[in-house]
Amino acid sequence: MKVSHLFAALALAFTGAAFAADKHADGHEIKPMHGGAVAEAKDIDYELVTKADKLQLYMRDHGKPLDPAGMSAKVTLLSGSEKQEAQLLPVDGKLEATGSFKVGTGTKAVVAVSKAGKAVASVRFVLK
Repeated sequence: MKVSHLFAALALAFTGAAFAADKHADGHEIKPMHGGAVAEAKDIDYELVTKADKLQLYMRDHGKPLDPAGMSAKVTLLSGSEKQEAQLLPVDGKLEATGSFKVGTGTKAVVAVSKAGKAVASVRFVLK
């Protein structure tokens, strides 16, 4: 593989990705409203709430909750050398999955959000 192809592939892989942060680009703070980790991608605030038996993704646009109808998300949890995936589906104003999840401090989560089968955003979190 040529080096230029490698750089192009890496650039595409990170397009639209958001890393967990506490502030928007315009300087205002993103605050968790449900006790989870927060990140921003494409002007939408995402909050990932993780528990051993449940994963929940809340979405807000300028502070207003987004309706998750027609949306889904695939979350990949990376904890040490272990990898776990789950599908989040709409439940009561958020995207949610139930099961058994390893979500300790330092776990990394990558969430691929889609609507009507089309990619909307890729959001990255590091759990505290």
